[in-house]
Amino acid sequence: MSLLVARNLAKAYGGVKAVKDVSLSVAAGEVLAVIGPNGAGKSTLFGMIGGQIRPDAGEVTLEGRTISGLPPSRIARLGLGRTFQITGRYASLSPREAVQTALHARHSGFFNLWGKAEVLAREAADAILAEVGIAHLADRTAGDLPYGDLKRVELAIALAGDPQVLLMDEPTAGMAAGERMALMAEVAALASARGLAVLFTEHDMDVVFGHASRVQVVARGATIAEGRPELIRANPLVRSLYLGDVDA
Repeated sequence: MSLLVARNLAKAYGGVKAVKDVSLSVAAGEVLAVIGPNGAGKSTLFGMIGGQIRPDAGEVTLEGRTISGLPPSRIARLGLGRTFQITGRYASLSPREAVQTALHARHSGFFNLWGKAEVLAREAADAILAEVGIAHLADRTAGDLPYGDLKRVELAIALAGDPQVLLMDEPTAGMAAGERMALMAEVAALASARGLAVLFTEHDMDVVFGHASRVQVVARGATIAEGRPELIRANPLVRSLYLGDVDA
């Protein structure tokens, strides 16, 4: 069963149709990559799913519940986490403090009820940092970390919200090639272990074809291909698109 379903989403800005009748679905444990050239409508699509942009048409459901039109904060509480292309929101905190802050925001009633908030949040934060491979950096200042580790802090913060679905906008942007593959290998492992549904956009095709369960290709605001990575890699239209032979 799909945890996240988007049906017939559309968004126009004036006379420009940024997204035209796009549908997608992601199941528990699945990693879906949405790819396409610049201007294809990926960011608008993600904005509609995450609640930052109100669709002109269509519907988004999370575990069967309609979330279209809800504010991002409400959507997050219902189980949708998100990481962004530009990171560093918690640069002055340590990774542990950043994750603790997210845990308090998610579970403030629980921590207040039991007291010992710092102890409980510390243990939970350290467990999440271990999941993403940076437990040894828990006490460092996040802003002093290498960019790849800062991306992992951002991932840990998203996981602190205990999401059912994780949206990742260009998760490996700015990272070295080896770091990109390692991060997405960890994301795929987390999807399997936690039963997460992961939806991500990415320009690095090695990352996409190496770690996505399925790939959906959009161009000019519409889906042009969808399927398993090996089928998308061999698709003549997709190959032409990324080689620059097709105007998309």
